Amino acid sequence: MDELSEVASAIADPVRREILVMLRHTPLTAGDIAARFAISRPAVSRHLRVLRESGLVRDQQVGRHRRYSLVRSRLDDLTAWLAQFDAQRLDWPQRLAALETEVHRTRRDRGRAASANDQRSARHPKEDTA
Repeated sequence: MDELSEVASAIADPVRREILVMLRHTPLTAGDIAARFAISRPAVSRHLRVLRESGLVRDQQVGRHRRYSLVRSRLDDLTAWLAQFDAQRLDWPQRLAALETEVHRTRRDRGRAASANDQRSARHPKEDTA
C-alpha cells in the first residue's frame, strides 16, 4: 500500500479523524483521549495503534503514561492530492509574481512618460507672451 492510501485508510474512520483533531494543538495521553469518547478504552487503543502504524501520530512514554502527538508531515501528500479538486484555491505565488510584473511595467511606463514630457518641455520652452 502506498503512503497516500495508507493515510487515507487510517483517516477513513470518524473516531480516528476526531483523535487527529484533538491532537492538532497539543499532545495528549491515551487516557485523555479515551476519556473524550463513549467507546471502550481498548477500542480507542486500537484506533491509536492504527494511527501510529500509519505514521499519523507518534507516541512517547512519559512516566506511566503514553503521550500521543500528531505528525503533520504525514498529511502533506493527502493535502496535495485533495488540493487538485479545489477550484477555488488560489495560486498565490503565481498571482503575486503577476502583480509584481505589473507593478514593474507600470513604473517603467510612467518613467518613460515623465522623461518624454521633460524632453518636450526642454525643446519647446514656454514663451513669455506678456
